Amino acid sequence: MVRSSRGRRPALPRRRKAGGGAVLQAPAATLRDALPLRRAGRIAPGRVAAHIGCRMTDTAARPLIRLVPGHDRRVKGGHPWAFSNEIAMTAAARALPPGGAVRLEGDDGWRHGTWSFNPHSLIAARLLDRDPGAALDLAWARQRLGAALALREKLYATPFYRLVHAEADGLPGLVIDRYGDALALQANTAGMEVLTPVLVEALRDLVAPRLVVGRNDAAVRRLEGLEEQVAPLLGEGGTAQVEEGGLRFAVDLLGGQKTGWFYDQRENRDRVARLAPGATVLDAFCHTGGFGLRCAAAGAARVTLLDRSAHALDLAMETARANGLADRVEAQRGEALETLERMGAAGTRFDIVVADPPAFAKSRKDQPQALRGYGKLARLVAPLVAKGGFLFIASCSHHVSPGDFADAVIWGLGRARRDAKLLFQGGAGPDHPVHPQLPESAYLKAMLFQLA
Repeated sequence: MVRSSRGRRPALPRRRKAGGGAVLQAPAATLRDALPLRRAGRIAPGRVAAHIGCRMTDTAARPLIRLVPGHDRRVKGGHPWAFSNEIAMTAAARALPPGGAVRLEGDDGWRHGTWSFNPHSLIAARLLDRDPGAALDLAWARQRLGAALALREKLYATPFYRLVHAEADGLPGLVIDRYGDALALQANTAGMEVLTPVLVEALRDLVAPRLVVGRNDAAVRRLEGLEEQVAPLLGEGGTAQVEEGGLRFAVDLLGGQKTGWFYDQRENRDRVARLAPGATVLDAFCHTGGFGLRCAAAGAARVTLLDRSAHALDLAMETARANGLADRVEAQRGEALETLERMGAAGTRFDIVVADPPAFAKSRKDQPQALRGYGKLARLVAPLVAKGGFLFIASCSHHVSPGDFADAVIWGLGRARRDAKLLFQGGAGPDHPVHPQLPESAYLKAMLFQLA
């Protein structure tokens, strides 16, 4: 259930005239109400949108929200967000239920389209459609998801990819990863929370999944006043497989990190695997062993997987055994930074070292500490790379820029007294498109070096 920032269910506003002549409606059933009814067969196929009600589909009753005079420049320029200090927060606006659809206009009457609105969030409005009268119904969801699907089918020959990447795919705050006939869905905004039932219904029509798991446990949901929860939204179970580089990896959609698999590093795993024949490889922060096992399949002589999660390492070794790689793969459990320091002190060397840690900066205030952390990481892993070997290092911190990350890594290499050639610098693959007005959404930074 969508909750306010104080943790209480929003009060139901009475039907009354609001500023701009809009009619406010009481919030209709949302995710927790609609999906159990749908699974139990109490909502007929195609009727989920109707169950959600006029919050999204009744365009005649859609509330009108206005921008503060002089604060419409960004939105007029095409930015898909409007911040709370840019919006005229009248009493009527503050009473609107989180996640509902509104019409957004400038004080000059300029119509900016249909937006989802959350009066309790810093990012108060997010663009859904340039048409202020767009009905956010099943047909709309099919069109938006269908466009995302068509792009991925052009990019990839098999159904393993990020199907939806938030604002770039016109679905702000929504992430969907596809694992063949299984999907992991993460709704990080109140608007996507409200739309989840109709989105699941549209996914049924488009890809007929056997399983859709809601991985709604990202901390960012708290900023929207949403609860964190993980549960199947359609079907039963919580396991899937992903195919990549000729391997089949086991994926835990309920208990794995984030949405289960890191599709953003697919092209980088391809790049590192090409260097692997005959090499010894360390895959630090390995999760379920994507880099290391791809290297083993490419002909690496020996692969060491390092992670602190016993569950993730168990999945990695399950994959190694299933693909006939276990004789060349070992798993080592431990805190990565401490283990890397011990390896360096012992003089351990590898031909390839991969360092792909979780985000060091969870918020903007963490940036200075995160940059020190990336510098330290580079300093610790550089001595582990044999002369002429390769180092791949990455950051998935939204709040660290590519330039700052590169500076931190280069500082660490210098402290380790290692000369280096930069062979590649980039980010995520094309199934993670970037909205041109949101460069910060290009969160992944990756660098590949050869060390002398």
